[in-house]
Amino acid sequence: MKNIALQSALIYTGISLVAAVIFFLATLPGNYTAVERLGGSTWVFILAMIILMPVVIPMVKKRLGR
Repeated sequence: MKNIALQSALIYTGISLVAAVIFFLATLPGNYTAVERLGGSTWVFILAMIILMPVVIPMVKKRLGR
């Protein structure tokens, strides 16, 4: 069980970080303040974590055959 939890956490955290970085980079050309960029990136990271947790965990369980 610990292996499933660790793998799942690595996957959905990684995807969430990538989404937050993409958001941050997408706002660079615009006229946004640093607070808006960082706040938006944090919001994207948190929302992605919330959405991906219940999706990724069953997929990892199924892939590992448990």
